[in-house]
Formats: sequence, C-alpha cells, structure tokens
Amino acid sequence: MKAQILRQIGNLANERTPLLHADLPEPVPQEREILIKVSACGVCHTEIDEIEGRTPPTRFPMILGHQVVGRVVERGGHANQFVCGDRVGVAWIYSACGHCPWCLSGQENLCADFKATGRDAYGGYAEYMTVPEAFAYPIPDLFTDAEAAPLLCAGAIGYRSLRLTGLRDGQTLGLTGFGASAHLVLKMTQERFPHTDVLVFARSVKEQAFARELGAVWAGGTEETAPQRLDAIIDTTPVWKPALEALKQLSPGGRLVINAIRKERIDQNYWLQMDYPTHLWLEKEIKSVANVTRRDVSEFLQLAAEIPIKPEIQEFPLQEANRALLELKERKIRGAKVLRIA
Repeated sequence: MKAQILRQIGNLANERTPLLHADLPEPVPQEREILIKVSACGVCHTEIDEIEGRTPPTRFPMILGHQVVGRVVERGGHANQFVCGDRVGVAWIYSACGHCPWCLSGQENLCADFKATGRDAYGGYAEYMTVPEAFAYPIPDLFTDAEAAPLLCAGAIGYRSLRLTGLRDGQTLGLTGFGASAHLVLKMTQERFPHTDVLVFARSVKEQAFARELGAVWAGGTEETAPQRLDAIIDTTPVWKPALEALKQLSPGGRLVINAIRKERIDQNYWLQMDYPTHLWLEKEIKSVANVTRRDVSEFLQLAAEIPIKPEIQEFPLQEANRALLELKERKIRGAKVLRIA
C-alpha cells in the first residue's frame, strides 16, 4: 500500500518535507480488529506536534493521521460489529485498557494505557489501516468522506470543549483561534445555544472575516479588547499568548478551556507574564481538554447529522501531505484540511 511515513523528529518549518512516500505491506487485522480501506484523512495540528516532538510517536517509522474515513474490507477473528462495505471513521482515541477506573467510568481519555491513532499505532495517511472494532464509528450518510473526516477530531474535540465550558444559553462564548475545530464549535453553539453571542479572537484578517461570515457577533485580533466580557472562552491555538490574553477577557467566575494536546515552546515564557489580579482573580478557571472519549465521537457525529453541521474543507491528494501540514503550520487556514487517499 502507499503511505506517507515519518521516520524521525524534525522542525517542519526548516525541513518542509518530513513525510516520505513509502510502499508498505497491507496490514492484517488481528483479533477483534477491522481492516479499513482509507478514502479520506483530516490534517490536524497534533500531527505537527508529533513531527516536531512535542508529543512524539512511540516508534518509527510512523504513519500519522487520526481523522480517518474509509470502508471495512476485512475482519479479524470475533470482529462482528461491522460488515465488509460499512463506512466507518477512526478518531484520535485508538484504544484504551478497558478495565481501569477511568475506562469503567466512560473517561477512557484519561486511561494510563490510552493509545492514539497516528502516534502509538499506524494512522490514516495511508491506503489501509487496522483498528480495534470497538474504536471505529459508523459515519452518517449525510456526509461525504471528506466532510466526515474533520468531524472525528476537530468536531469531537470541539464538542468536548464546549461541554467542559459549562456554558448556558444566553451566556457569552469566546473562541481564540479560528481553524478546523473553532469553526465547528461556532456552528454547534449557534444550534445548541441560540441566545449566546460568540466572539472570535484570531490572528489573521482572513480568519476574522471567516468568523463573521459564519455568524460571530464580533471578531478581532488576539490582543484586542472585546466589546463585552465573556463567560467562557475556548482556546484552540498552538501557542501560549492567546490563552493568556483570553484570561483578561473573562467575566468573574469565567472559564478558559484549552483545547490543545500540546503548546509550542516558542513563546512559553509568555505564560510567566501572568499577573494574578489581571488574569485569574475573581474565581476565573482554567481547564484543559485531554483527548476524546468514544462517547464524544459518537454523540458529536449524531449531533452533526441532526443539525446538520458540515465543515468547510480544503482537499489535498495524499502525496501533498507535506504541503497541507506546512500551510497549517503557517496558519494558512480556512476550515479544515483533508487528504484524499482513494
């Protein structure tokens, strides 16, 4: 099978082509696994974190990609949840132990044996992949393969982030950064909280215009002061500065939810500039989002089909995975980037 593989850690801005083309043997599904012929795979900033070593793969070479859509073409022993031909998706959560307190309480995202697709197991930047059938999801008919791919991470993690804000209808929500996840959160908020104003902080004028186009009541720069205080803010950026700036915008008792697996180190000293009365006083809170659960993915796919929520996408052929990643690194974003595999 054709695949794009990562052989070592590097700096994407300097190397520009960290992924190499490879012809690999087609994988064989093991007990309770399914083999998927991949048709589309979303491109996520977490892949940049993997390439640059902030959350490095557990082995090399590695096939990245954790927003995977395809068809079941073979089943391993005792795999009976799907039949060949079913269209399924795979998200960031590849597997968990299934018997620790976190797993038994439905919080397998916190499991010490959590394994991530494309980091701990081969992902979707390839023509085929295997996955435990319990961690695959049926894709609603409403979506094309390319439309469905970003829903599996950008959408699901956005859904979890919105839930963790504790937002009530009529309260104000801020989004700092406006890429794949944030634009889906905006659409979701408009449906679930119709009386909530959504304000967006984004670095580029294009992102700000895109946010207003989708219905944000205000959009400005990361350091601009919003016209009103916010009850909750979701930070989807890869760096620290927007998160710290967001704390200034919160109402008393407000909550900042950081939707990121890792933050880049380039501005880590910025966080040391926190001033307690300016940023945290008056019972403000900071909460991180750790991965996703199977429940998050399943519930969001159903919600996205019911509303419906369809992501804005830019498609790239598999062989241009490096270009898609570099554009993401350089913040050339409008919606979500998706690789066409087949």
